[in-house]
Amino acid sequence: MSTNPRFHAPLSRRTLLRAVLATAAAGVLAPALASCTTGSHAGPIVVAGGEPGGFYLEFATLLADSLQRHRVSESATVLSTGGSLDNVRTLLRGEATLAVALADAASLEGGPQSQTPGRIAALGKVYENYVHAVVRKDSGISSLADLAGRTVAVGRPGSGTSLITPRLFEVAGLVSAPASSTKPSDATTVRSLGLNDGIAALSAGTVDALFWSGGVPTAAIAKAHAETGFALLDLSALLPGLRQRYGAFYDKVLVPAGSYAGMEAVWTVGVANLLLCRADLDADTAKATVNLLVGHADELIPRSSVGVQFLSADSLINTADIPLHPAAAEAYRALHG
Repeated sequence: MSTNPRFHAPLSRRTLLRAVLATAAAGVLAPALASCTTGSHAGPIVVAGGEPGGFYLEFATLLADSLQRHRVSESATVLSTGGSLDNVRTLLRGEATLAVALADAASLEGGPQSQTPGRIAALGKVYENYVHAVVRKDSGISSLADLAGRTVAVGRPGSGTSLITPRLFEVAGLVSAPASSTKPSDATTVRSLGLNDGIAALSAGTVDALFWSGGVPTAAIAKAHAETGFALLDLSALLPGLRQRYGAFYDKVLVPAGSYAGMEAVWTVGVANLLLCRADLDADTAKATVNLLVGHADELIPRSSVGVQFLSADSLINTADIPLHPAAAEAYRALHG
């Protein structure tokens, strides 16, 4: 993979849908889409999502509805989880059929260098996650360095946020430790709070910053911002160090101006979000799910999205070091040659 950062300009929802519809109108999708409705998965499908108020759970719910609507399965349900790491582990335990997870978390748990290589596969890259470093607008905090000696919510255990936050701190040269430990006065105190508990703590002033990896805008953050007033920190300077130490999972991405009411555009770190399955998922379900991702993208874009989806042929197959399920790869070849 290239060692240079990739710069993503967000696609508008209208542009994405126009591209999907134009492709369908050209007749490219017709043969494959027909296979979406020719039969059902042998059993119920469970989609591992994420925390309430985040993109994972919203996307997983839309996907489950679409899987059922188009008869990929007679029954498709969503599992609320802590996030990426939880989702991969849930897949490996056989408790979920499909799961969304960040590429770095998927690689850690099921990539070539993991303890369980080859047991998970990808059905596609579905969208980009944006790392949010959220502070109160009136806090006076303007950079990650300003978090030295402060208290920070770093994500719920099992989330992708809990994986990337310590990596960010390491690259930034911040020393961090749990609240219960003895630490230097300039150490950042970390609390393992998920999205909703972290927002509540930030609004109440019991933490100075909240880290979250999710879509733009994240509904729960947008709602609290309207009441309290937040700002986002620019994290893009950390990108070279992240890629050097941990691999090319990380991109430079822009949170567009106005994504959160009144906020200026901010550069941050992005991570690809993958739709995963077990490597032994039956071929019919894998193919039918790919057909949904390509042919029914309009059903799978969270309403709150400002266009950070990448449901297009050239990006769906970019699944980092998690290989495509063989039947998914076959479906993409049938759709696009």
